[in-house]
Amino acid sequence: MDKRIEILAHNIVNYSIELKKGEKVLITSKDTSDDIVKALIREIYSIGAIPYVNIIKNEIEREVLFNCNEEQLNIKMINDLNFLQQMDATIQIIGSNNLFNFSDIPAEKQSLYFKINEPLRIERTTKKKWVLLIDPSPSYAQASKMSTEEYENFYYKVCNLDYSKMNIAMDNLVNLMNKTDKVRLIAPNTDITFSIKNIPAVKCAGKMNIPDGEVFTAPVKNSVNGKISYNLDTNYNSISFQNVQLIVKDGKIIEANSNNKEMLNKILDTDEGARYFGEFSIGVNPYIKRGFQDILFDEKMTGSIHLTPGSCYETEAPNGNSSAIHWDLVLSMLPEHGGGEIYFDDKLIRKDGVFVIDELKCLNPENLI
Repeated sequence: MDKRIEILAHNIVNYSIELKKGEKVLITSKDTSDDIVKALIREIYSIGAIPYVNIIKNEIEREVLFNCNEEQLNIKMINDLNFLQQMDATIQIIGSNNLFNFSDIPAEKQSLYFKINEPLRIERTTKKKWVLLIDPSPSYAQASKMSTEEYENFYYKVCNLDYSKMNIAMDNLVNLMNKTDKVRLIAPNTDITFSIKNIPAVKCAGKMNIPDGEVFTAPVKNSVNGKISYNLDTNYNSISFQNVQLIVKDGKIIEANSNNKEMLNKILDTDEGARYFGEFSIGVNPYIKRGFQDILFDEKMTGSIHLTPGSCYETEAPNGNSSAIHWDLVLSMLPEHGGGEIYFDDKLIRKDGVFVIDELKCLNPENLI
């Protein structure tokens, strides 16, 4: 077995979810290579904890979703929730033989699936220790326009970063965000303002996502005004979107455009909360310098922000917005993507992806590698 996989498994079990002897952990594997699952099982057993494994094949799940109905999905959700409630932690590993396998499933079926399974997301992310990562499969390498070997080398460099060092460096940004009221973002075709007053800032340094590297909060629900143009391509349920542009008034998205305007607006019409925002985050991972059409990587990109339509994180950074969707759309402010500026209470804190105030320079790439 690749030694890098063993290091990753050790870090996930001992650092990310801090699993203890006797605790029960559910590993959910979607089209994932056997090695990473086996490495996790061995590491879990080595500390005296108890692994459970749920193997999902995307091709089979796709067949089920095409003609699913509400009663069918409810029965499965109730049983899955009952099992999940008995766990102390979860590890989700997402792989894929084809990143667009779900692109032709009717939008109404996808919306139904996410609405009914919302209790599972809440249970997993608010009541359990959890971590989410992808499997470095050839399909992800293709989407990244990299060879499989090149992508694997990049993947393990990013995922096995010293997150304990990053964790300490994030404290100053957390403290500053907790004292900030007004945020303004300026970039090409973007000028948007909102308040983050009295909503906690949360650092993400390898505890819940692998790879990691962001500090997030949420905008005050009705405070968002202006326009934003996201310049990284994104996938949502295997549907590709480019040039997503949103116009916002008093917190609500009143106009949305992209290369696939009709599908974009269907997603934003999933429920009332889908047209409001649930998260604002600043990415700082020094090894991620461009988009990969994989949100686990793209949202952590150095020099980026994401302003997320949909549900807030109710436990960590609540703003009262609830939705079946949580769509992390990413805007890079690096010079090669057009640059940009972040202002906190009218003070410039980051320009063209580089922090410019002394207390935040520890988060610039050269200080995290």
